Amino acid sequence: MEPELQTDIVVRPVRDVDAEALGRVHASCWHETYDHLISKAALEKISPRRMAELWTHWASQGPEFRMSAALVDGEIVGFVGSGPARDKDAPALRELYFIYLLDAFHGTGIGQRLFDAAVDEGEPLYLWVAEDNPRAHRFYARNGFALDGASHTEPFLGETLTEVRFVR
Repeated sequence: MEPELQTDIVVRPVRDVDAEALGRVHASCWHETYDHLISKAALEKISPRRMAELWTHWASQGPEFRMSAALVDGEIVGFVGSGPARDKDAPALRELYFIYLLDAFHGTGIGQRLFDAAVDEGEPLYLWVAEDNPRAHRFYARNGFALDGASHTEPFLGETLTEVRFVR
């Protein structure tokens, strides 16, 4: 049996100073998550600097927005965000906007810790996720979500991405 890796894992609210690191991790996660759904040319348009600007905006939102980062040995490896529902026909008052974790940390429990930081236990919630993302679908099913039949096609990096809605 291999010795277990001793790492310091922290999940905490996003801070203004995290914007640059979050921008880099966000861009990397998009490459890892969408490389089979979106062309390489479109993915190459992702700018860590532009993503950092988005994070500067998100970090300044009010308390109804819950944005957290996961750090391993002091380095950001993932993030999550939830807040008020954005859809007119929202099936719940709160929406999980995103949860991303670098591939190297999938299966470590960090994704669950991020999820738990963004939502309250049993809280009614919905989210949109890429239709072709079976790993994410399994994660949400484990957390009590089910597909509600809704789907839409979103513009994404100049291309389109079909998303499906999960609700709990």
